[in-house]
Amino acid sequence: MDRLIYTAMTGAKHILEQQATTAHNLANAATTGFRAQIDSFRAVPVISEGLPTRAFVVDATVGADFTPGPLQQTGRELDVALGGAGWFAVQLEDGTEAYTRNGSLKLSENGLLQTQAGLNLQGDGGPISVPPDVGISIGKDGTVSAIASGSAPRVTTVLGRLKLVNPAPESMTRGDDGLFRVADGNPVEADAGVRVIGGMLEGSNVNVVDAMVNMISLARQFEIQQSLLKNAENNAAKASQILALS
Repeated sequence: MDRLIYTAMTGAKHILEQQATTAHNLANAATTGFRAQIDSFRAVPVISEGLPTRAFVVDATVGADFTPGPLQQTGRELDVALGGAGWFAVQLEDGTEAYTRNGSLKLSENGLLQTQAGLNLQGDGGPISVPPDVGISIGKDGTVSAIASGSAPRVTTVLGRLKLVNPAPESMTRGDDGLFRVADGNPVEADAGVRVIGGMLEGSNVNVVDAMVNMISLARQFEIQQSLLKNAENNAAKASQILALS
């Protein structure tokens, strides 16, 4: 009886949490470079001085689906995507480094290359500064060049190179801000093998149909846990009646 109650109770709790995760994934189905969150559960026995008759259900793994999302052509010079594995490195306000797949970039009022959230893109030598009144070209290797306007032929000046990294997926964790970090907190070395595709953005890798089916499945699983708790209540009531008669 104890095992049934504890397993059903904690199972229902974590199913609600997984519903929240699925809803979060659906809400970000149109977010550029978003990586779907994945949860998995397992049973853990309750360690105590009594008999090991109880077991909890715990959220064993909170990970991310690193499958690349679909590429969408925009033609904008500050829109870039990554061809295959890899990440853009950004500098946080506290000076630490984080990673994103969102390549929708902009220029700040000071001419710094930033994400749409206002975080500076990391270059080989720090943030990349762009002079005013020039065009920008981003090469396949992440090289950022300024193209002078009004000159024939057009003169290009290399401003820097985006820091592109490719850490092992199992070493990465998602932050509350949607950015990824490595578990040890140390900056990742640049990877020359990561390739950039200009004029395109990577969409979210959330499969809307799969997410909706998962929500329906989770709702049915929650009903099953509630039925188990109801059965446990009925069994306890019947046991009390038998004990009262005896």
